[in-house]
Amino acid sequence: MDFKRLDEFAKDMLFEAGRRIRESFSYDLEIETKSGANDLVTNIDRETELFFIERIKTFDPSYRILGEEGMGEKVDNLDGVVWIIDPIDGTMNFVKQHRHFMISVGLFVDGVGKLGYIFDVMREDLFYAIAGEGAWYNDSPLRKLQPVVIEEAVIGINASWVTPNPKINHEKLIELVRAVRGTRSYGSAAMEIAFVVSGKLDAYISMRLAPWDIGGGTIIAKEVGAIATNLHGEWFDFLSNDTFIIANPHIHQLILDKYIEEK
Repeated sequence: MDFKRLDEFAKDMLFEAGRRIRESFSYDLEIETKSGANDLVTNIDRETELFFIERIKTFDPSYRILGEEGMGEKVDNLDGVVWIIDPIDGTMNFVKQHRHFMISVGLFVDGVGKLGYIFDVMREDLFYAIAGEGAWYNDSPLRKLQPVVIEEAVIGINASWVTPNPKINHEKLIELVRAVRGTRSYGSAAMEIAFVVSGKLDAYISMRLAPWDIGGGTIIAKEVGAIATNLHGEWFDFLSNDTFIIANPHIHQLILDKYIEEK
């Protein structure tokens, strides 16, 4: 399989999709809710996913697409070539702020991540990796993550998990927040993953993410030495939702052992 050719194809798709999304601000968005008031989808999410499907199927009809909006075929295994796509990660930011949202794309072959992309649409910043060959931020190589101690770490976490909730012991997370140098929350899992792999954050924790949220980012993570697992320290099957942590390798296990206690 010619991954260099596929890499160029994927980049062309991403930049064209980004251009289409930016142009969409010139007309009215159609906004709907999915699982709840905070889970939004727009006509642009769906149109962008269809754009990816059409381009990929034209390139090779045998390729399958697992996308957030379910516009492609049903994918219940990762045999062969599967693209895992989130057309707009951070839809609330897209709707409310017109910034701080990403496109996330991962190419998997028989369940193994080969190409990963996170694209900041408004800044036209691209984080990407080719498995075994390294990772880049635009044209600059991303270096391996440098050691960090928990007291100097900046972590991404949604404030709702530090309040009483049914999923995790928030008191432990309060201890984590007090231990680290600072916390951030950007409203886009893909953006927070991009910041971890580029060293702008040292960890990101979430209680429930889907394959399309993390598909591209986990491929980039491996190339820079970041560790991405669920909150039990296990790898993902990329066919179901799960808890998630991506962290600098020097603090990943410490966070799991000392500060994570699921209910």
